Amino acid sequence: MKKKIGMVALMLFLTLPNFLKAQDSDFGNWLIYFGNKKLDSKWNIHHEVQYRNYNAIGDLEQLLLRTGLGYTFNEGKNNVLLGYGYILSENYINNTNDKLSINEHRIFQQFISTQNIGSVKLSHRYRFEQRFIEDDFKMRFRYFLGLNIPFKSTSPFYFSAYNEIFLNTKSAIFDRNRLYGGIGYQLSENIRLEAGYMNQYFETSGRDQLNLMAFVTL
Repeated sequence: MKKKIGMVALMLFLTLPNFLKAQDSDFGNWLIYFGNKKLDSKWNIHHEVQYRNYNAIGDLEQLLLRTGLGYTFNEGKNNVLLGYGYILSENYINNTNDKLSINEHRIFQQFISTQNIGSVKLSHRYRFEQRFIEDDFKMRFRYFLGLNIPFKSTSPFYFSAYNEIFLNTKSAIFDRNRLYGGIGYQLSENIRLEAGYMNQYFETSGRDQLNLMAFVTL
């Protein structure tokens, strides 16, 4: 029974983008892959791919590639990581249908701390970014607070939520805030799938996204 549920969840995860492609909507969609390769009990390599769309799918907003080398300590509760990211943004020019491609190279340092309160798992992530955007240079601080709650001890399903705030180091300190809630499924010991809704709030505007995510740990 558990395998059948897992196959259904995987099929929904893979076919939902095709269903959304037919929808004429401004509701954005992010397809995200998070990978983690353990080199040994302490060291790990993080890698991820994010394909972000303005609409449900098919109108590229941003392609993000990120990787990094991490070190785990304190019995697996803490991880520090040094990483690099490449971001291609396709920005609309004013109110036209024309786009401007912007390339960004990003170096970042992060610290992750996890804790358990009963069956609830809390994650704190502190990230500092140095952003090389074409001929410009910016720095930004991010704080992420996430929680993971299993439906019950024997269920592969869980509830996931997080809030992440972005702060610039120069004027216009507030950059954005992301609030997310979703449902996940532990497909196997190393793979889990998740789908959820995210609201991204800027200083003068906001945007909603459907996030489809896959997490793979090897």
